[in-house]
Amino acid sequence: MSEDGAATTSNKTAETMNNDQQQQQQDKRKHKVIIVGAGMAGLSSANHLAKNGCTDFLILEGRNRVGGRIVSIDMGSQKIELGANWIHGVLGNPMFELAMQHGLISIINIPKPHKVVAATEDGKQVPFQILQEIYEAYVCFLRRCEEYFLCQYLPPPDIHSVGEHINLEVELYLNGVDCQKEKHLRKLIFDCLLKRETCITGCHSMDEIDLLELGSYTELQGGNIVLPSGYSSILKPLCDNLPNENVVLSCPVRRIHWKRKAALRAASSGAAASGASDTILEEDEDDGNESDDSDRTVTEVPIGGDAQGTVDEQKATAATKILKTSTANVVVECENGAVYEADHVICTLPLGVLKEQSETLFVPALPQYKIESIDSLLFGTVDKIFLEYDRPFLNATISEIMLLWDGQDGSDGEAPDETQEPDGQWLKDNWYKKIYSFSKVSDTLLLGWISGREAEYMETLSHEIVAERCTEILRQFLKDPFVPKPKRCVCTSWRKQPFSRGSYTAIAVGASQDDIDNIAQPLYSSPHQSKPSVLFAGEHTHANFYSTVHGAYLSGRTAAQILLTPDSPQEIVMESDSSDLSSWIQGIALD
Repeated sequence: MSEDGAATTSNKTAETMNNDQQQQQQDKRKHKVIIVGAGMAGLSSANHLAKNGCTDFLILEGRNRVGGRIVSIDMGSQKIELGANWIHGVLGNPMFELAMQHGLISIINIPKPHKVVAATEDGKQVPFQILQEIYEAYVCFLRRCEEYFLCQYLPPPDIHSVGEHINLEVELYLNGVDCQKEKHLRKLIFDCLLKRETCITGCHSMDEIDLLELGSYTELQGGNIVLPSGYSSILKPLCDNLPNENVVLSCPVRRIHWKRKAALRAASSGAAASGASDTILEEDEDDGNESDDSDRTVTEVPIGGDAQGTVDEQKATAATKILKTSTANVVVECENGAVYEADHVICTLPLGVLKEQSETLFVPALPQYKIESIDSLLFGTVDKIFLEYDRPFLNATISEIMLLWDGQDGSDGEAPDETQEPDGQWLKDNWYKKIYSFSKVSDTLLLGWISGREAEYMETLSHEIVAERCTEILRQFLKDPFVPKPKRCVCTSWRKQPFSRGSYTAIAVGASQDDIDNIAQPLYSSPHQSKPSVLFAGEHTHANFYSTVHGAYLSGRTAAQILLTPDSPQEIVMESDSSDLSSWIQGIALD
Protein backbone atom coordinates (compact mmCIF):
# COMPACT_ATOMS: atom_id res chain seq x y z
CA MET A 1 0.00 0.00 0.00
CA SER A 2 1.43 3.37 -0.97
CA GLU A 3 2.24 5.85 1.82
CA ASP A 4 0.26 9.04 2.27
CA GLY A 5 1.96 12.21 1.05
CA ALA A 6 2.00 13.56 4.60
CA ALA A 7 3.91 10.60 6.06
CA THR A 8 6.50 11.56 8.62
CA THR A 9 10.24 11.36 8.00
CA SER A 10 10.53 8.58 10.59
CA ASN A 11 7.93 6.51 8.72
CA LYS A 12 9.88 6.98 5.50
CA THR A 13 13.10 5.98 7.26
CA ALA A 14 11.40 2.85 8.63
CA GLU A 15 10.10 2.05 5.17
CA THR A 16 13.59 2.48 3.69
CA MET A 17 15.07 0.20 6.36
CA ASN A 18 12.30 -2.32 5.68
CA ASN A 19 13.04 -2.21 1.95
CA ASP A 20 16.75 -2.70 2.69
CA GLN A 21 15.92 -5.74 4.84
CA GLN A 22 13.78 -7.18 2.09
CA GLN A 23 16.54 -6.59 -0.43
CA GLN A 24 19.06 -8.28 1.87
CA GLN A 25 16.73 -11.26 2.26
CA GLN A 26 16.23 -11.50 -1.49
CA ASP A 27 19.99 -11.27 -1.99
CA LYS A 28 20.41 -14.23 0.38
CA ARG A 29 20.17 -17.20 -1.96
CA LYS A 30 20.36 -20.15 0.46
CA HIS A 31 17.59 -21.01 2.94
CA LYS A 32 16.60 -23.94 5.06
CA VAL A 33 13.01 -23.86 3.74
CA ILE A 34 11.43 -22.19 0.72
CA ILE A 35 7.63 -21.98 0.65
CA VAL A 36 6.09 -21.54 -2.80
CA GLY A 37 2.86 -19.57 -2.48
CA ALA A 38 1.55 -17.17 0.18
CA GLY A 39 -2.02 -18.44 0.32
CA MET A 40 -3.43 -19.91 3.52
CA ALA A 41 -1.33 -23.10 3.29
CA GLY A 42 1.91 -21.15 2.75
CA LEU A 43 1.19 -18.67 5.55
CA SER A 44 0.24 -21.52 7.88
CA SER A 45 3.53 -23.34 7.15
CA ALA A 46 5.55 -20.18 7.70
CA ASN A 47 3.73 -19.41 10.97
CA HIS A 48 4.29 -22.90 12.34
CA LEU A 49 7.99 -22.71 11.46
CA ALA A 50 8.36 -19.24 13.01
CA LYS A 51 6.52 -20.19 16.22
CA ASN A 52 8.85 -23.14 16.63
CA GLY A 53 12.05 -21.14 16.22
CA CYS A 54 12.79 -21.75 12.54
CA THR A 55 13.13 -18.36 10.85
CA ASP A 56 15.40 -19.38 7.98
CA PHE A 57 12.60 -19.61 5.44
CA LEU A 58 11.50 -17.62 2.42
CA ILE A 59 8.01 -17.38 0.90
CA LEU A 60 7.88 -16.81 -2.88
CA GLU A 61 4.49 -15.47 -4.06
CA GLY A 62 3.50 -14.78 -7.66
CA ARG A 63 0.89 -12.12 -6.86
CA ASN A 64 1.77 -8.80 -5.31
CA ARG A 65 -0.31 -9.61 -2.23
CA VAL A 66 -0.66 -12.47 0.22
CA GLY A 67 -3.82 -14.52 0.74
CA GLY A 68 -4.19 -16.48 -2.50
CA ARG A 69 -7.86 -17.28 -2.95
CA ILE A 70 -8.79 -15.15 0.07
CA VAL A 71 -9.38 -11.58 -1.06
CA SER A 72 -11.85 -8.90 0.09
CA ILE A 73 -12.55 -5.54 -1.52
CA ASP A 74 -14.74 -2.59 -0.53
CA MET A 75 -17.93 -2.18 -2.52
CA GLY A 76 -20.01 0.72 -1.30
CA SER A 77 -20.11 0.44 2.49
CA GLN A 78 -19.66 -3.35 2.36
CA LYS A 79 -16.67 -5.66 2.45
CA ILE A 80 -17.22 -8.22 -0.28
CA GLU A 81 -15.44 -11.54 -0.63
CA LEU A 82 -14.13 -12.27 -4.11
CA GLY A 83 -12.81 -15.63 -2.98
CA ALA A 84 -13.38 -17.64 0.22
CA ASN A 85 -16.71 -16.61 1.69
CA TRP A 86 -17.31 -18.41 4.97
CA ILE A 87 -15.61 -20.17 7.84
CA HIS A 88 -17.18 -23.60 7.31
CA GLY A 89 -18.10 -24.92 10.75
CA VAL A 90 -17.12 -24.06 14.30
CA LEU A 91 -16.17 -27.18 16.26
CA GLY A 92 -12.57 -28.14 15.56
CA ASN A 93 -12.10 -25.46 12.90
CA PRO A 94 -8.72 -23.72 13.33
CA MET A 95 -9.94 -20.72 11.31
CA PHE A 96 -12.81 -20.14 13.75
CA GLU A 97 -10.42 -20.50 16.68
CA LEU A 98 -7.96 -18.04 15.11
CA ALA A 99 -10.76 -15.55 14.40
CA MET A 100 -12.06 -15.86 17.99
CA GLN A 101 -8.57 -15.41 19.42
CA HIS A 102 -8.11 -12.12 17.54
CA GLY A 103 -11.60 -10.73 18.10
CA LEU A 104 -12.70 -11.04 14.46
CA ILE A 105 -16.06 -12.66 15.25
CA SER A 106 -18.96 -10.89 16.89
CA ILE A 107 -20.21 -13.01 19.81
CA ILE A 108 -23.60 -11.27 19.72
CA ASN A 109 -24.73 -12.46 16.32
CA ILE A 110 -28.31 -11.43 15.53
CA PRO A 111 -29.46 -13.62 12.63
CA LYS A 112 -30.96 -11.71 9.73
CA PRO A 113 -34.41 -12.77 8.54
CA HIS A 114 -33.91 -15.18 5.66
CA LYS A 115 -36.82 -15.46 3.27
CA VAL A 116 -36.17 -17.29 0.00
CA VAL A 117 -38.58 -17.04 -2.90
CA ALA A 118 -38.49 -19.06 -6.11
CA ALA A 119 -39.83 -17.68 -9.38
CA THR A 120 -40.35 -19.12 -12.84
CA GLU A 121 -39.35 -17.44 -16.10
CA ASP A 122 -42.84 -15.93 -16.47
CA GLY A 123 -42.46 -14.21 -13.09
CA LYS A 124 -44.75 -16.48 -11.07
CA GLN A 125 -43.68 -17.23 -7.51
CA VAL A 126 -43.76 -20.81 -6.27
CA PRO A 127 -45.80 -21.42 -3.09
CA PHE A 128 -43.39 -21.72 -0.16
CA GLN A 129 -44.72 -25.12 0.96
CA ILE A 130 -43.80 -26.62 -2.44
CA LEU A 131 -40.31 -25.09 -2.23
CA GLN A 132 -39.87 -26.47 1.28
CA GLU A 133 -41.15 -29.91 0.27
CA ILE A 134 -38.69 -30.21 -2.64
CA TYR A 135 -35.77 -28.83 -0.63
CA GLU A 136 -36.33 -31.39 2.15
CA ALA A 137 -36.55 -34.20 -0.42
CA TYR A 138 -33.37 -32.96 -2.14
CA VAL A 139 -31.41 -32.85 1.14
CA CYS A 140 -32.56 -36.41 1.82
CA PHE A 141 -31.34 -37.53 -1.65
CA LEU A 142 -27.96 -35.84 -1.08
CA ARG A 143 -27.51 -37.46 2.34
CA ARG A 144 -28.21 -40.85 0.76
CA CYS A 145 -25.40 -40.18 -1.72
CA GLU A 146 -23.01 -39.50 1.17
CA GLU A 147 -23.94 -42.81 2.80
CA TYR A 148 -22.22 -44.81 0.04
CA PHE A 149 -18.83 -43.62 1.30
CA LEU A 150 -19.73 -43.77 4.98
CA CYS A 151 -21.40 -47.20 4.89
CA GLN A 152 -19.36 -48.78 2.06
CA TYR A 153 -22.28 -50.27 0.17
CA LEU A 154 -22.70 -50.48 -3.59
CA PRO A 155 -24.88 -48.16 -5.70
CA PRO A 156 -27.39 -49.32 -8.36
CA PRO A 157 -25.82 -50.66 -11.60
CA ASP A 158 -24.49 -48.01 -14.02
CA ILE A 159 -24.85 -45.22 -11.44
CA HIS A 160 -21.38 -43.70 -10.90
CA SER A 161 -21.96 -40.01 -10.17
CA VAL A 162 -23.86 -37.92 -7.64
CA GLY A 163 -25.85 -36.31 -10.47
CA GLU A 164 -26.97 -39.65 -11.87
CA HIS A 165 -28.05 -40.89 -8.44
CA ILE A 166 -29.97 -37.73 -7.52
CA ASN A 167 -31.69 -37.64 -10.92
CA LEU A 168 -32.75 -41.27 -10.45
CA GLU A 169 -34.22 -40.40 -7.05
CA VAL A 170 -35.92 -37.31 -8.52
CA GLU A 171 -37.47 -39.41 -11.28
CA LEU A 172 -38.85 -41.92 -8.75
CA TYR A 173 -40.11 -39.09 -6.54
CA LEU A 174 -41.87 -37.29 -9.41
CA ASN A 175 -43.55 -40.51 -10.54
CA GLY A 176 -45.81 -40.04 -7.54
CA VAL A 177 -47.05 -36.66 -8.85
CA ASP A 178 -49.99 -37.07 -11.23
CA CYS A 179 -50.43 -33.51 -12.51
CA GLN A 180 -47.92 -32.79 -15.31
CA LYS A 181 -47.81 -29.08 -14.49
CA GLU A 182 -47.05 -29.76 -10.81
CA LYS A 183 -44.47 -32.40 -11.80
CA HIS A 184 -42.72 -29.94 -14.17
CA LEU A 185 -42.60 -27.21 -11.51
CA ARG A 186 -41.05 -29.56 -8.97
CA LYS A 187 -38.49 -30.71 -11.56
CA LEU A 188 -37.43 -27.09 -12.12
CA ILE A 189 -36.78 -26.68 -8.37
CA PHE A 190 -34.68 -29.87 -8.30
CA ASP A 191 -32.69 -28.58 -11.32
CA CYS A 192 -32.07 -25.25 -9.55
CA LEU A 193 -30.84 -27.03 -6.42
CA LEU A 194 -28.47 -29.14 -8.54
CA LYS A 195 -27.02 -25.96 -10.08
CA ARG A 196 -26.56 -24.60 -6.55
CA GLU A 197 -24.75 -27.82 -5.63
CA THR A 198 -22.26 -27.34 -8.49
CA CYS A 199 -21.23 -24.01 -6.90
CA ILE A 200 -20.88 -25.62 -3.47
CA THR A 201 -18.93 -28.59 -4.85
CA GLY A 202 -16.89 -26.73 -7.48
CA CYS A 203 -17.80 -28.45 -10.74
CA HIS A 204 -19.68 -27.98 -14.03
CA SER A 205 -22.27 -30.69 -13.41
CA MET A 206 -22.93 -33.06 -10.51
CA ASP A 207 -22.58 -35.83 -13.12
CA GLU A 208 -18.80 -35.19 -12.77
CA ILE A 209 -18.69 -35.98 -9.02
CA ASP A 210 -17.90 -39.51 -7.88
CA LEU A 211 -20.82 -41.02 -5.96
CA LEU A 212 -18.73 -43.29 -3.75
CA GLU A 213 -16.48 -40.40 -2.63
CA LEU A 214 -19.02 -37.65 -1.84
CA GLY A 215 -19.06 -38.59 1.83
CA SER A 216 -15.26 -38.32 2.10
CA TYR A 217 -15.62 -34.57 2.73
CA THR A 218 -16.02 -33.98 6.47
CA GLU A 219 -18.46 -31.23 7.38
CA LEU A 220 -17.68 -29.48 10.66
CA GLN A 221 -20.61 -28.63 12.89
CA GLY A 222 -21.72 -25.08 13.63
CA GLY A 223 -22.83 -23.64 10.29
CA ASN A 224 -21.14 -21.04 8.10
CA ILE A 225 -19.58 -18.00 9.80
CA VAL A 226 -18.99 -14.65 8.08
CA LEU A 227 -16.27 -12.35 9.42
CA PRO A 228 -17.74 -8.82 9.74
CA SER A 229 -14.43 -7.25 8.68
CA GLY A 230 -14.05 -9.60 5.69
CA TYR A 231 -12.29 -12.95 5.43
CA SER A 232 -9.05 -11.17 4.51
CA SER A 233 -8.89 -9.81 8.06
CA ILE A 234 -7.78 -13.28 9.19
CA LEU A 235 -4.58 -12.84 7.17
CA LYS A 236 -3.25 -10.05 9.42
CA PRO A 237 -2.66 -12.15 12.55
CA LEU A 238 -0.89 -14.73 10.38
CA CYS A 239 1.32 -12.11 8.69
CA ASP A 240 2.12 -10.32 11.96
CA ASN A 241 4.31 -13.26 13.01
CA LEU A 242 6.33 -13.15 9.79
CA PRO A 243 9.19 -10.70 9.14
CA ASN A 244 8.55 -8.68 5.97
CA GLU A 245 11.90 -9.73 4.54
CA ASN A 246 10.81 -13.39 4.64
CA VAL A 247 8.07 -12.78 2.05
CA VAL A 248 8.92 -11.99 -1.59
CA LEU A 249 5.93 -10.82 -3.61
CA SER A 250 5.51 -10.59 -7.41
CA CYS A 251 7.94 -13.48 -7.76
CA PRO A 252 6.37 -16.38 -9.72
CA VAL A 253 8.31 -19.65 -9.65
CA ARG A 254 9.30 -21.01 -13.04
CA ARG A 255 10.88 -24.33 -12.05
CA ILE A 256 11.70 -26.42 -8.99
CA HIS A 257 14.87 -28.52 -9.40
CA TRP A 258 15.19 -31.26 -6.77
CA LYS A 259 17.83 -33.88 -6.18
CA ARG A 260 16.77 -37.45 -6.77
CA LYS A 261 19.47 -40.04 -6.35
CA ALA A 262 18.34 -42.30 -9.18
CA ALA A 263 17.77 -39.45 -11.62
CA LEU A 264 20.49 -37.00 -10.59
CA ARG A 265 22.96 -38.11 -13.23
CA ALA A 266 20.33 -38.12 -15.96
CA ALA A 267 18.99 -34.72 -14.95
CA SER A 268 22.35 -33.02 -15.12
CA SER A 269 24.02 -34.92 -17.97
CA GLY A 270 22.69 -32.51 -20.59
CA ALA A 271 24.03 -29.41 -18.83
CA ALA A 272 25.99 -27.25 -21.25
CA ALA A 273 29.32 -25.74 -20.28
CA SER A 274 28.37 -22.26 -21.48
CA GLY A 275 27.05 -19.56 -19.13
CA ALA A 276 28.33 -19.04 -15.59
CA SER A 277 25.81 -19.63 -12.82
CA ASP A 278 26.47 -16.26 -11.17
CA THR A 279 25.06 -14.42 -14.18
CA ILE A 280 21.73 -16.11 -13.51
CA LEU A 281 21.92 -15.18 -9.82
CA GLU A 282 22.37 -11.53 -10.60
CA GLU A 283 20.00 -11.28 -13.54
CA ASP A 284 17.69 -8.25 -13.53
CA GLU A 285 13.95 -8.64 -12.98
CA ASP A 286 11.77 -9.04 -16.05
CA ASP A 287 9.25 -6.20 -15.94
CA GLY A 288 7.21 -7.86 -18.65
CA ASN A 289 5.77 -10.42 -16.25
CA GLU A 290 3.67 -8.14 -14.09
CA SER A 291 1.72 -9.65 -11.22
CA ASP A 292 -1.90 -8.92 -10.43
CA ASP A 293 -2.85 -6.58 -7.60
CA SER A 294 -5.38 -7.14 -4.82
CA ASP A 295 -8.18 -5.01 -6.27
CA ARG A 296 -7.97 -6.73 -9.64
CA THR A 297 -6.85 -10.12 -8.49
CA VAL A 298 -9.89 -11.98 -9.77
CA THR A 299 -11.36 -9.52 -12.23
CA GLU A 300 -8.53 -8.96 -14.69
CA VAL A 301 -5.69 -11.07 -16.00
CA PRO A 302 -2.10 -9.77 -15.92
CA ILE A 303 -0.47 -9.63 -19.32
CA GLY A 304 3.08 -10.86 -19.72
CA GLY A 305 5.29 -12.05 -22.55
CA ASP A 306 6.89 -15.50 -22.57
CA ALA A 307 10.66 -15.66 -22.52
CA GLN A 308 12.39 -17.23 -25.49
CA GLY A 309 12.92 -20.98 -25.40
CA THR A 310 16.69 -20.68 -25.56
CA VAL A 311 16.74 -18.39 -22.52
CA ASP A 312 14.57 -20.91 -20.66
CA GLU A 313 16.98 -23.69 -21.51
CA GLN A 314 19.99 -21.64 -20.37
CA LYS A 315 18.33 -20.86 -17.04
CA ALA A 316 17.33 -24.50 -16.52
CA THR A 317 20.85 -25.63 -17.35
CA ALA A 318 22.37 -23.11 -14.95
CA ALA A 319 20.00 -24.16 -12.17
CA THR A 320 20.83 -27.83 -12.77
CA LYS A 321 24.54 -27.01 -12.54
CA ILE A 322 23.99 -25.13 -9.28
CA LEU A 323 22.07 -28.09 -7.85
CA LYS A 324 24.79 -30.52 -8.91
CA THR A 325 27.50 -28.67 -7.00
CA SER A 326 25.37 -27.39 -4.09
CA THR A 327 24.80 -29.00 -0.70
CA ALA A 328 21.14 -27.97 -1.05
CA ASN A 329 18.49 -30.52 -1.99
CA VAL A 330 16.41 -28.07 -4.04
CA VAL A 331 17.05 -25.14 -6.37
CA VAL A 332 14.09 -22.86 -7.13
CA GLU A 333 14.26 -20.88 -10.37
CA CYS A 334 11.99 -17.78 -10.58
CA GLU A 335 10.49 -16.00 -13.57
CA ASN A 336 12.54 -12.88 -12.82
CA GLY A 337 15.81 -14.81 -13.11
CA ALA A 338 16.48 -15.20 -9.39
CA VAL A 339 17.67 -18.63 -8.24
CA TYR A 340 17.32 -19.79 -4.63
CA GLU A 341 18.77 -22.85 -2.92
CA ALA A 342 17.04 -24.69 -0.07
CA ASP A 343 17.20 -27.85 1.97
CA HIS A 344 13.42 -28.22 1.67
CA VAL A 345 10.61 -26.76 -0.42
CA ILE A 346 6.94 -26.66 0.57
CA CYS A 347 4.92 -26.33 -2.64
CA THR A 348 1.46 -24.84 -2.00
CA LEU A 349 0.55 -24.07 -5.62
CA PRO A 350 -3.19 -24.69 -6.26
CA LEU A 351 -4.31 -27.86 -8.04
CA GLY A 352 -5.31 -25.78 -11.10
CA VAL A 353 -1.71 -24.57 -11.48
CA LEU A 354 -0.34 -28.08 -10.93
CA LYS A 355 -2.70 -29.43 -13.61
CA GLU A 356 -1.32 -26.88 -16.05
CA GLN A 357 2.37 -27.03 -15.09
CA SER A 358 3.05 -30.29 -13.25
CA GLU A 359 5.00 -31.85 -16.13
CA THR A 360 7.30 -28.84 -16.62
CA LEU A 361 7.43 -27.27 -13.15
CA PHE A 362 9.56 -29.98 -11.53
CA VAL A 363 12.98 -31.20 -12.68
CA PRO A 364 13.21 -34.17 -12.63
CA ALA A 365 9.52 -34.65 -13.40
CA LEU A 366 7.11 -35.67 -10.66
CA PRO A 367 6.58 -39.44 -10.24
CA GLN A 368 3.92 -40.79 -12.59
CA TYR A 369 1.52 -41.66 -9.76
CA LYS A 370 1.45 -37.99 -8.73
CA ILE A 371 0.82 -36.73 -12.26
CA GLU A 372 -2.02 -39.24 -12.70
CA SER A 373 -3.64 -38.16 -9.42
CA ILE A 374 -3.31 -34.47 -10.35
CA ASP A 375 -5.07 -35.26 -13.65
CA SER A 376 -7.77 -37.40 -11.96
CA LEU A 377 -9.03 -34.81 -9.48
CA LEU A 378 -11.36 -32.01 -10.52
CA PHE A 379 -10.52 -28.32 -10.12
CA GLY A 380 -13.69 -26.53 -11.15
CA THR A 381 -14.58 -22.89 -11.71
CA VAL A 382 -17.01 -21.03 -9.47
CA ASP A 383 -17.45 -17.30 -10.01
CA LYS A 384 -19.40 -14.53 -8.32
CA ILE A 385 -21.35 -11.61 -9.77
CA PHE A 386 -21.80 -8.59 -7.48
CA LEU A 387 -24.39 -5.94 -8.44
CA GLU A 388 -24.38 -2.61 -6.57
CA TYR A 389 -27.38 -0.24 -6.74
CA ASP A 390 -28.10 3.36 -5.80
CA ARG A 391 -31.31 2.39 -4.01
CA PRO A 392 -33.05 -0.77 -2.75
CA PHE A 393 -35.64 -2.31 -5.09
CA LEU A 394 -36.22 -5.84 -3.75
CA ASN A 395 -38.94 -6.35 -1.16
CA ALA A 396 -37.32 -5.75 2.24
CA THR A 397 -38.44 -9.15 3.55
CA ILE A 398 -36.87 -11.13 0.66
CA SER A 399 -33.25 -12.23 1.11
CA GLU A 400 -32.86 -14.45 -2.00
CA ILE A 401 -34.66 -15.13 -5.26
CA MET A 402 -34.15 -18.55 -6.84
CA LEU A 403 -34.29 -18.61 -10.64
CA LEU A 404 -36.27 -21.57 -12.01
CA TRP A 405 -35.06 -21.70 -15.58
CA ASP A 406 -37.13 -23.94 -17.84
CA GLY A 407 -34.98 -26.95 -18.77
CA GLN A 408 -36.39 -27.59 -22.25
CA ASP A 409 -33.18 -26.49 -24.03
CA GLY A 410 -30.97 -28.66 -21.83
CA SER A 411 -31.67 -29.85 -18.32
CA ASP A 412 -29.55 -28.56 -15.44
CA GLY A 413 -28.73 -25.50 -17.54
CA GLU A 414 -26.41 -27.51 -19.78
CA ALA A 415 -26.09 -28.31 -23.47
CA PRO A 416 -28.77 -30.77 -24.65
CA ASP A 417 -26.20 -33.48 -25.43
CA GLU A 418 -24.20 -33.98 -22.22
CA THR A 419 -21.65 -36.17 -23.98
CA GLN A 420 -20.35 -33.15 -25.91
CA GLU A 421 -18.78 -29.89 -24.84
CA PRO A 422 -21.27 -27.02 -25.24
CA ASP A 423 -20.15 -25.04 -28.29
CA GLY A 424 -19.48 -21.32 -28.35
CA GLN A 425 -22.86 -20.41 -29.81
CA TRP A 426 -24.76 -22.45 -27.22
CA LEU A 427 -22.80 -20.84 -24.38
CA LYS A 428 -23.36 -17.38 -25.86
CA ASP A 429 -27.12 -17.96 -25.89
CA ASN A 430 -27.47 -19.82 -22.59
CA TRP A 431 -24.55 -19.08 -20.20
CA TYR A 432 -26.64 -16.94 -17.85
CA LYS A 433 -29.09 -19.79 -17.19
CA LYS A 434 -26.48 -21.33 -14.90
CA ILE A 435 -27.02 -18.46 -12.41
CA TYR A 436 -29.28 -20.21 -9.91
CA SER A 437 -30.19 -17.24 -7.66
CA PHE A 438 -29.51 -13.68 -6.58
CA SER A 439 -29.11 -13.11 -2.85
CA LYS A 440 -28.92 -9.90 -0.84
CA VAL A 441 -25.57 -8.97 0.65
CA SER A 442 -27.24 -5.71 1.69
CA ASP A 443 -30.31 -3.75 0.56
CA THR A 444 -28.31 -2.26 -2.32
CA LEU A 445 -25.94 -5.17 -3.09
CA LEU A 446 -26.87 -8.46 -4.78
CA LEU A 447 -24.75 -11.56 -5.31
CA GLY A 448 -25.15 -14.18 -8.03
CA TRP A 449 -23.18 -17.45 -8.35
CA ILE A 450 -22.23 -19.30 -11.53
CA SER A 451 -20.14 -22.42 -12.14
CA GLY A 452 -18.50 -24.61 -14.75
CA ARG A 453 -18.11 -23.85 -18.43
CA GLU A 454 -20.76 -21.13 -18.23
CA ALA A 455 -18.62 -19.38 -15.61
CA GLU A 456 -15.57 -19.72 -17.84
CA TYR A 457 -17.55 -18.17 -20.70
CA MET A 458 -18.73 -15.32 -18.46
CA GLU A 459 -15.08 -14.52 -17.71
CA THR A 460 -14.64 -13.60 -21.39
CA LEU A 461 -17.43 -10.98 -21.23
CA SER A 462 -17.20 -7.36 -20.14
CA HIS A 463 -18.75 -6.44 -16.80
CA GLU A 464 -21.17 -4.16 -18.69
CA ILE A 465 -22.56 -7.08 -20.71
CA VAL A 466 -22.92 -9.19 -17.55
CA ALA A 467 -24.70 -6.31 -15.76
CA GLU A 468 -27.11 -5.84 -18.67
CA ARG A 469 -27.94 -9.55 -18.78
CA CYS A 470 -28.49 -9.67 -15.00
CA THR A 471 -30.83 -6.68 -15.22
CA GLU A 472 -32.88 -8.47 -17.89
CA ILE A 473 -33.03 -11.59 -15.69
CA LEU A 474 -34.22 -9.68 -12.63
CA ARG A 475 -36.85 -7.79 -14.63
CA GLN A 476 -38.11 -11.06 -16.11
CA PHE A 477 -38.26 -13.13 -12.91
CA LEU A 478 -39.56 -10.30 -10.72
CA LYS A 479 -42.05 -9.28 -13.44
CA ASP A 480 -40.93 -5.69 -12.95
CA PRO A 481 -39.74 -3.67 -15.99
CA PHE A 482 -38.50 -0.91 -13.66
CA VAL A 483 -35.73 -2.88 -11.95
CA PRO A 484 -32.82 -0.41 -12.18
CA LYS A 485 -29.48 -1.07 -13.79
CA PRO A 486 -26.66 -1.53 -11.26
CA LYS A 487 -24.27 1.38 -10.82
CA ARG A 488 -21.40 -1.11 -10.50
CA CYS A 489 -20.82 -4.74 -11.42
CA VAL A 490 -17.87 -6.83 -10.23
CA CYS A 491 -17.33 -10.34 -11.63
CA THR A 492 -14.63 -12.73 -10.52
CA SER A 493 -12.51 -14.68 -13.01
CA TRP A 494 -10.82 -17.46 -11.07
CA ARG A 495 -10.29 -19.68 -14.12
CA LYS A 496 -8.38 -16.98 -16.02
CA GLN A 497 -6.12 -16.12 -13.08
CA PRO A 498 -2.65 -17.58 -13.76
CA PHE A 499 -1.95 -18.21 -10.07
CA SER A 500 -5.16 -20.15 -9.39
CA ARG A 501 -6.57 -21.49 -12.70
CA GLY A 502 -9.87 -22.34 -11.03
CA SER A 503 -11.62 -22.27 -7.68
CA TYR A 504 -11.35 -25.42 -5.58
CA THR A 505 -10.95 -29.19 -5.57
CA ALA A 506 -13.58 -31.90 -6.00
CA ILE A 507 -13.33 -35.67 -6.44
CA ALA A 508 -14.28 -36.53 -10.02
CA VAL A 509 -15.82 -39.81 -11.16
CA GLY A 510 -13.09 -42.46 -11.02
CA ALA A 511 -10.92 -40.48 -8.58
CA SER A 512 -10.73 -41.02 -4.82
CA GLN A 513 -9.22 -39.84 -1.53
CA ASP A 514 -6.15 -41.86 -2.53
CA ASP A 515 -5.45 -39.27 -5.24
CA ILE A 516 -5.41 -36.50 -2.63
CA ASP A 517 -3.04 -38.57 -0.49
CA ASN A 518 -0.83 -39.22 -3.54
CA ILE A 519 -0.46 -35.49 -4.22
CA ALA A 520 0.27 -34.81 -0.55
CA GLN A 521 3.01 -37.47 -0.48
CA PRO A 522 6.40 -35.72 0.05
CA LEU A 523 9.40 -36.43 -2.19
CA TYR A 524 12.76 -37.62 -0.85
CA SER A 525 16.10 -37.15 -2.59
CA SER A 526 17.31 -40.55 -1.42
CA PRO A 527 15.93 -43.51 0.55
CA HIS A 528 18.23 -42.67 3.49
CA GLN A 529 17.11 -39.04 3.76
CA SER A 530 15.45 -38.29 7.11
CA LYS A 531 13.46 -35.25 5.89
CA PRO A 532 11.82 -34.88 2.47
CA SER A 533 13.19 -32.43 -0.08
CA VAL A 534 9.78 -31.44 -1.53
CA LEU A 535 6.56 -31.27 0.47
CA PHE A 536 3.07 -30.39 -0.75
CA ALA A 537 0.31 -28.42 0.98
CA GLY A 538 -2.95 -26.71 0.06
CA GLU A 539 -6.66 -27.56 0.22
CA HIS A 540 -6.14 -30.17 -2.52
CA THR A 541 -3.83 -32.15 -0.20
CA HIS A 542 -6.27 -32.64 2.70
CA ALA A 543 -8.27 -35.85 2.28
CA ASN A 544 -11.24 -34.72 4.43
CA PHE A 545 -11.26 -30.92 4.20
CA TYR A 546 -10.44 -30.42 0.52
CA SER A 547 -11.92 -27.22 -1.00
CA THR A 548 -11.74 -25.32 2.32
CA VAL A 549 -9.49 -22.71 3.92
CA HIS A 550 -9.18 -24.79 7.09
CA GLY A 551 -8.05 -27.73 4.96
CA ALA A 552 -5.32 -25.53 3.46
CA TYR A 553 -4.32 -24.23 6.91
CA LEU A 554 -4.03 -27.71 8.44
CA SER A 555 -2.09 -29.09 5.45
CA GLY A 556 0.42 -26.24 5.69
CA ARG A 557 0.90 -26.83 9.40
CA THR A 558 1.39 -30.57 8.82
CA ALA A 559 4.08 -29.94 6.18
CA ALA A 560 5.95 -27.60 8.53
CA GLN A 561 5.68 -30.08 11.40
CA ILE A 562 7.31 -32.82 9.28
CA LEU A 563 10.35 -30.55 8.90
CA LEU A 564 10.36 -29.59 12.59
CA THR A 565 10.16 -33.12 13.98
CA PRO A 566 13.63 -34.09 15.30
CA ASP A 567 15.56 -36.85 13.54
CA SER A 568 16.34 -38.67 16.80
CA PRO A 569 13.58 -39.59 19.30
CA GLN A 570 13.23 -37.04 22.08
CA GLU A 571 10.52 -35.21 23.96
CA ILE A 572 8.44 -33.24 21.46
CA VAL A 573 6.58 -30.13 22.60
CA MET A 574 3.59 -29.72 20.32
CA GLU A 575 2.30 -26.25 19.58
CA SER A 576 -0.50 -25.30 21.95
CA ASP A 577 -1.89 -21.82 21.68
CA SER A 578 -4.87 -20.07 23.20
CA SER A 579 -6.84 -20.55 19.99
CA ASP A 580 -7.32 -24.25 20.84
CA LEU A 581 -11.07 -24.62 21.27
CA SER A 582 -10.96 -27.16 24.13
CA SER A 583 -8.59 -24.88 26.09
CA TRP A 584 -10.93 -21.97 25.45
CA ILE A 585 -13.95 -23.90 26.74
CA GLN A 586 -11.91 -25.10 29.75
CA GLY A 587 -10.96 -21.50 30.51
CA ILE A 588 -14.61 -20.45 30.52
CA ALA A 589 -15.49 -23.39 32.80
CA LEU A 590 -12.71 -22.45 35.25
CA ASP A 591 -13.81 -18.81 35.35
